Amino acid sequence: MESSSCSLIIFSPISAMARYQLILAYDGAKLEGSQRQKSRRTAQGELEKALRTIGWTGRSVLIAGRTDSGVHAEGQSVALDFEWAHGPEKLRAALNSNLPSDLAVRVVREVNPDFQPRFDATSRRYRYRLFCDPVRDPVRERFAWRVWPAVNGSLLQSVSPVFLGKHDFAAFGSPMTRGGSTLRTVMLSAWTESEGEWQYQVRADAFLYRMVRRLVHVQVAVAQGRLSVEQVQQAVENQVRLPSGLAPAHGLSLVEVTYQDQANWKTVNRKLE
Repeated sequence: MESSSCSLIIFSPISAMARYQLILAYDGAKLEGSQRQKSRRTAQGELEKALRTIGWTGRSVLIAGRTDSGVHAEGQSVALDFEWAHGPEKLRAALNSNLPSDLAVRVVREVNPDFQPRFDATSRRYRYRLFCDPVRDPVRERFAWRVWPAVNGSLLQSVSPVFLGKHDFAAFGSPMTRGGSTLRTVMLSAWTESEGEWQYQVRADAFLYRMVRRLVHVQVAVAQGRLSVEQVQQAVENQVRLPSGLAPAHGLSLVEVTYQDQANWKTVNRKLE
């Protein structure tokens, strides 16, 4: 039976070289984003240091999605080629024993040699957290945006569906490459409230640079009465520019990156763990 380019294959423990997918989680507060940068502490840089400690000699890992400085991740997808004869579970343990406390490898699985975490992805899901309080709350503000004046929850929930479907999101971000397309398909865009906190879940086939933080900022402006739902609709349908601004990075987390054969991966991974 034929398999897609990202379908999972279980390799023998004595395989000379295998491609592994890692699900990486990190607290972005003290990281300068996900991608390796010279003289700056990043998620990729810390992961590659841990890998080299256990014998990896590769040039660079492959990462599914870029996260900005201060943005968190619960499900960043990473791939690398590594000669490792001890199985995925022991690879995870070895990496976590060498990673700093603000990063952790949650899952390790062996995948097809041509698996590419960025280009094989079918969707990405982010979550943004905020709460309303006139007074600073240093603990909560590590992972959520403190907003004041308070937002109107009904307005938040009424504006979020505007982004659903395939649209030109040029008013909400810029392409990752110069001249790239700004068309994106959003499958989920919704706010929920629980225990005094609002959470925004958004899933799309891909995102523009800083698109999620821009979407959140615009929706908060609507919920505070500074913009109308109709203005946002015009920005989506006709790329009408809105007042500038971004939601802070610390409220944002990359929750998951999905792939065509992910159901099979979960089944196999239970056996591996």
